[in-house]
Amino acid sequence: MDEIKRKVKNLKLEYKSYPQKELLIAMPNPYPGREYEEEIITSEFTTLCPLNRGQPDYATLTIKYVPDKQIIELKSLKFYLTSYRMAEIFYEEATNRILDDLVNAIKPKRMEIMAEWNIRGGIGTKVKVSYNKKP
Repeated sequence: MDEIKRKVKNLKLEYKSYPQKELLIAMPNPYPGREYEEEIITSEFTTLCPLNRGQPDYATLTIKYVPDKQIIELKSLKFYLTSYRMAEIFYEEATNRILDDLVNAIKPKRMEIMAEWNIRGGIGTKVKVSYNKKP
């Protein structure tokens, strides 16, 4: 646990033009023998539109997962999600990449990401992606 505390304390976010999956930190699941679902919601997710450079896109993200042996450390998740702020990326790519990065970081039993993108040009968009661990 001391190693995890050191990693969290030393987290540094630098604004780059790409998401920084290396910011994600996995922690041991305190109840690996019990199946439970964790839900994380943030309304402060932003990216940049690749077609209208400099125009931000805003979304509310809902991350639901059933952990296996590891859980995600929340400060590292916040920094990781904030690293998208300067990335020019389409809705679908961002949502799928978040799922892939989180699955690779903590290897959950199941995970679902719902990105509800704010209305732009009169059109609202929701992108939902999911993962199920193979038995």
